[in-house]
Amino acid sequence: MLFEQLLNGLTIGSTYALVAIGFSMVFGVLELVNFANGSIYMLGGYITLMVYLALGGNFWLCFVISIIVTGLVGFSMDRFCLSRLRNQNAPKLSGLILTMGVATILDNFILLFFGSETKAYPNMIDFGKVQIGGITINSSQLVILGVAVVLMVILSLITYRTKFGKAMRSTAQNSNAAKLMGVNVNVIIACTFFIGSMLAAIAGTMVGMYYQSIDINAGFTVGMKTMAAAVLGGVGVLPGAMVGGLLVGVFETLGASYISSGYRDAIAFAILIIVILIKPSGLFGKAKVSKV
Repeated sequence: MLFEQLLNGLTIGSTYALVAIGFSMVFGVLELVNFANGSIYMLGGYITLMVYLALGGNFWLCFVISIIVTGLVGFSMDRFCLSRLRNQNAPKLSGLILTMGVATILDNFILLFFGSETKAYPNMIDFGKVQIGGITINSSQLVILGVAVVLMVILSLITYRTKFGKAMRSTAQNSNAAKLMGVNVNVIIACTFFIGSMLAAIAGTMVGMYYQSIDINAGFTVGMKTMAAAVLGGVGVLPGAMVGGLLVGVFETLGASYISSGYRDAIAFAILIIVILIKPSGLFGKAKVSKV
């Protein structure tokens, strides 16, 4: 029972980790809290379902279309909105409010086209159950965990082993110095939004398949939990976002199983508050030193 709950927590936590990575990437390069992250997660899941129902064709093709479209939504949000604020040296609060506005627009767009009812979702990753001893493992859990781990590894390699990753890290460290070294900062930031939005779309679709349903309220809840995961691991630190997402998923599942399912959301934020009080920079974050 405990092992099955841990596996369930790791499965959900891995999807939180994917969204939290996108959140951390954006915060790392812009020091911006992207409140639209949860809505983009939900949008990805809904677009996959919408295209699949409209075409009635190959689900995986619809999934790819959703990933690309959702990535372009994130890219456009930066390219046509946030970049204008940066060019005008607007305060960071303006960008935060803008992402809240984009989140509201996306939520209402989904509500307009799909309504407020919970929608049934096809599970294309259910290949039966695997018995190991007395433990039953769902194939959907293994697929989601496998996909999440592969994506995390690929993203880590891109971030720490490629020129693009070096440009992204230099932008995060000092955008003005990066410009002087020939880095196109605006393109790097827009691409960061594109990657983060694609990860959110993948997570949204996988969770929809796992629970075989999708709900209009999923975006806000997941957005808050992934923010908690990013802060738990250390905002702006990719390994921290991964570990934070997994921990939030595990604690949430164990709390729902052994305490009460009604407190699963409260548990995630209780952990966040405790971590902030004990280690404000997060598990992997480093406290900033102000030099005079």
